[in-house]
Amino acid sequence: MALLNLADTMNEPEVIRDMLGDPDTETLTIAVTGLSADESKPSHYVSAYMQQHGYRILPVNPALTSVLGETSYPSLTALPVKPDIVNVFRLPSFIPAIIEEMITLSLKNLWVQQGIVNLPAATRAEAAGIHVVMDHCIMVEHRRASR
Repeated sequence: MALLNLADTMNEPEVIRDMLGDPDTETLTIAVTGLSADESKPSHYVSAYMQQHGYRILPVNPALTSVLGETSYPSLTALPVKPDIVNVFRLPSFIPAIIEEMITLSLKNLWVQQGIVNLPAATRAEAAGIHVVMDHCIMVEHRRASR
């Protein structure tokens, strides 16, 4: 039953709006787990779009040294600052470990990209006080909010 309740409550418009903030008045940081150096991959071009619109991107990919002009880090724990949003471009099976790391670091905003769903993990995140947007593209939502 909790999964159905979560599915009804996550992705609320005010949560999306709050997470996106206003990059004209503040510099928000987005840690992107699974950010690829391949420009044809959604993780790359979505992150590049967000970067071009005033967000600081913090790549999280142990296979890269840098991408989009930023140093890449092997984990959320290795980041030099606490990100405002953790944006996930990983398979659903990786989400529970990301959430556990977020809980340890007291990170509050999880955005899981379109097509990626793990409702039990989202339930765990919400129970720990993490705001969850799942199965939505941050670029699409940013464009919608900017209209």
